[in-house]
Amino acid sequence: MHALEMDCRAGEHIASHCHTEDQLLYAADGVIRVSTERGDWVVPAGHALWVPSGVSHALHLHGAVCLRTLLLARQAERCQLLVVSGLLRELILAASSMLGLHEGEHARALIRHELGTARRIDGFVAMPRHRRLQAWCERFLDDPSQDLSLQACGEQLNMSARNVARLFQRELGMSYGEWRARARVMLSQPHLAAGRPVLAVALEHGYQSASAFTAMFKRILGHAPSQWLLGLASHSPSEPC
Repeated sequence: MHALEMDCRAGEHIASHCHTEDQLLYAADGVIRVSTERGDWVVPAGHALWVPSGVSHALHLHGAVCLRTLLLARQAERCQLLVVSGLLRELILAASSMLGLHEGEHARALIRHELGTARRIDGFVAMPRHRRLQAWCERFLDDPSQDLSLQACGEQLNMSARNVARLFQRELGMSYGEWRARARVMLSQPHLAAGRPVLAVALEHGYQSASAFTAMFKRILGHAPSQWLLGLASHSPSEPC
């Protein structure tokens, strides 16, 4: 097990790469969007993404990101977004100085235990392989307030609305509207976790009212934003790194 530390400026980008070991990416502060071949993961502060060995991933950093990484023995079969407990947070932050010491084996055992019991949450946005559609989806993720009809989307892609609809179903197994709604809800989570008002987050993500946003959030994640925040508070640390 190895530990790495990196403090990044807002807007930094780390090109696609992979590791021979599993990687735990912890956002102690700021927000990370991790892009894989299958899609993107949104990692809010106080959360970590467990990336299996051999999985290529690029990092897009939003805000000043306090990034901490653990390289672990191969164990994960797929990417998993974890809520980081207070104990796991302290272990991750102290790992660079602890793992090489005599107490390192005890620390590793505690980290493995906390990873095994950490709550898994949904933060995945599927991305298409079709190059033009993938580029369009990337632009949408950068500005989820866009309220484009299927027709307008087709015009930007130089396709008919019917062909765009078929492409979304073929590439992602869902409609354009379903993908857009899911992307918005996933991207809204870091803003809610940062304490932004629900109405402000709703407007920034293309909704005309807090109630419409809340209804979609609950349909996709199973909880209203207020309930989601209560669950987040019960698992997240109260102090910054």
